[in-house]
Amino acid sequence: MPEMDETKPKTETPETEAPTETPSPPLDFTLKPVDEKPKRRYRKGSKYDTIIEAFKKARHKMVAVSVGDKDANYMRTQLNKRLEALNLTKKIQVSVVNSVLYLEKK
Repeated sequence: MPEMDETKPKTETPETEAPTETPSPPLDFTLKPVDEKPKRRYRKGSKYDTIIEAFKKARHKMVAVSVGDKDANYMRTQLNKRLEALNLTKKIQVSVVNSVLYLEKK
């Protein structure tokens, strides 16, 4: 009985050419001399302060609030942070019931 070669035949992989690089188009830019960098502008307060201020001025004791596509639980968190920063947690309470955000004057 003839002996079988137990090694598998090697398969040759065809050599591929390296991709040729196409030159990239030149960048369009300008350089302007400046004396100094401008100061960074910071927002005074928060964008949620307008909601709190409007509620403080309103004569209603409790209101339901909807803010565009923002989730009610997200808004509760943000408004609670602002109420803490403004020391208003003893005057205004924020709650969410059935995915509706409520502000209530205490």
